[in-house]
Amino acid sequence: MIKAIVNISLKKGVLDSQGKAVHHALDSLHFEGVDDVRVGKQIVLQLDTKDKEKAKKDVTQMCEDLLANTVIEDYEIKLV
Repeated sequence: MIKAIVNISLKKGVLDSQGKAVHHALDSLHFEGVDDVRVGKQIVLQLDTKDKEKAKKDVTQMCEDLLANTVIEDYEIKLV
């Protein structure tokens, strides 16, 4: 079994309205020193394989086809 952790975030330059809302809320709660907030998502997959190369290839294809909107999002895959 291989666990794949996919972190997806908006590309730089894409407006992150959730990040702005969280940043505003942190300011309202008087947390100081927070310059910027970006909100993303994490997807954890359990793969029934021991072949890391195949797992990486399959998860990359999943990201390209479904999990990430590659026009506005970047993704990073970590296999553990």
